[in-house]
Amino acid sequence: MSALLALLDVHGDGTTWVGPASGPEGKRAFGGQFMGQSLAAAARTVAPQKQPTSMHLQFLRGGEAGDAVDYAVTDVFDGRTAAARRVDATQAGRLLTTATVSFAAPMAGPEHGRRDVMPGDPEALPRTGPAGPAPSMPLDEIDIRLDDDRSTGEFVRRLWWRVTVPVPDDALLHTVIAAYVCDVYMIDPALAVHGHSMVARTHRSGTTDSSIWFHRRVHADRWNLLETRSPAAARGRGVITGSLIGSDGVITATLAQEGLIAEREQPAAD
Repeated sequence: MSALLALLDVHGDGTTWVGPASGPEGKRAFGGQFMGQSLAAAARTVAPQKQPTSMHLQFLRGGEAGDAVDYAVTDVFDGRTAAARRVDATQAGRLLTTATVSFAAPMAGPEHGRRDVMPGDPEALPRTGPAGPAPSMPLDEIDIRLDDDRSTGEFVRRLWWRVTVPVPDDALLHTVIAAYVCDVYMIDPALAVHGHSMVARTHRSGTTDSSIWFHRRVHADRWNLLETRSPAAARGRGVITGSLIGSDGVITATLAQEGLIAEREQPAAD
């Protein structure tokens, strides 16, 4: 099994699940690990015909990348066509994240959400990786290409990605992978608007909460475009909104994230 698929393969007894460590030891765990593993744990307790429709996760404390994570899943609701779960992630008894995940069986209804023209060709871009160091991500298995755009005066981040290892034809697994990948440096555009970056460490930065609404099936082994922008920032926090778009122009998910982008305190003069 690939490193990515092994990382997202949680094991448990029906209410408590364990997510593998991402490594390396001594580093802070990547937030996408909690997104992907929390979603995987919640889905293990729901009938397969009910697919994820939304996920909302709060980051309360940083985690250790070198340690496994325990996930406690609570049944919130089980109906004929819908279900809801709460997922609490802990390490050594310390609560790190808490999430709510909604599931529903598909139903017929009006549909919209498609790009007629995609902005650019990922194959024409260099393989850049994420917008900063990502020591716990198996980047040899995820092709990431950035194409930031300021042509309209607004900063728009276009992050193309696809998984380069074989992925089983399992719609849930592809959705879990998307939840994992789409967290990578997503708060960075709130700093980029002002000419800064998370990698420069000029500001205290990190995700405080993240939300995803899943509309359609994701194909993680094909090109996906995560297009994000920051509509507002104040009081040391910024908000990012985005769309996940498949290579066929169909919008597969809508995302929103809030993060800390506070100025670092300057050391007192002697």
